[in-house]
Amino acid sequence: MLSSTTVFARDGVEIADVACRHPAGRGQHTESAGARALVFVRRGCFVRSVDGVDPLLDSTVAYAMNPGEEQRYDHPHAHGDDCTVFSLDGELAASLWGEEPILPSGPLPVPPGLDLEHRLLLVAARRQADAHELHERVILLGARLLEVADPQRVASARPQTASRRLALVDEAREALADEPEVSLLDLAKGLAVSPHHLSRIFHTATGRTIARHRIRLRVRDALERLAGGERDLARLAADLGLADHSHLCRIVRDETGTTPSVLRSALSD
Repeated sequence: MLSSTTVFARDGVEIADVACRHPAGRGQHTESAGARALVFVRRGCFVRSVDGVDPLLDSTVAYAMNPGEEQRYDHPHAHGDDCTVFSLDGELAASLWGEEPILPSGPLPVPPGLDLEHRLLLVAARRQADAHELHERVILLGARLLEVADPQRVASARPQTASRRLALVDEAREALADEPEVSLLDLAKGLAVSPHHLSRIFHTATGRTIARHRIRLRVRDALERLAGGERDLARLAADLGLADHSHLCRIVRDETGTTPSVLRSALSD
């Protein structure tokens, strides 16, 4: 028995929690892979047979899956397994993998820090964290995993000079100031750079992710509105592209250490 629950989907990325409860033994049939994905094993182990190769996959490794691959899953134990599947569309996969949309075959060792990040990302998706943040984290997670297979390929097309990287960060900040809700994919496309390179360069230069920079811009806009006497926090949250009044309060408290209502009194003339 196989069950899959999608916990996040946006801009060519999906996160699914997959539980397999097949009995021990050889898989009953060969199936065609329908998704392009990076798969992390959280618990248990199984054998995935593709093109005559039969690696054992457990919680210390991940693997890539490409559409149309003929695969069979065998289960050495009866207690099943659980995986996290990060599906990517072809354009995004190619941007991570040196413009090649076919992801590498074979097991990919998962260092402890990367394993923890994927588990934290799954929890954040279940809790419906900020969609921009989740999307950016999936892209960076994918880049880090694929670097295990070929770091030079993943690093290809990265701007080489420090001056160009700094200019790129300023261009990104300029675009975000004009349109804070522009997606990471559209932002990167407009700047002619891959999303994971843009995210990494931005973080190196500013000390924060693009998603965190968006939140900071939202909070600064909120403070300006509060200083002008804005009293309708639900309307303010909606104007800033936030889910609700609670979301507004949470990000303002995270950034400033206090609540919008307190800040409104402090900032009003």
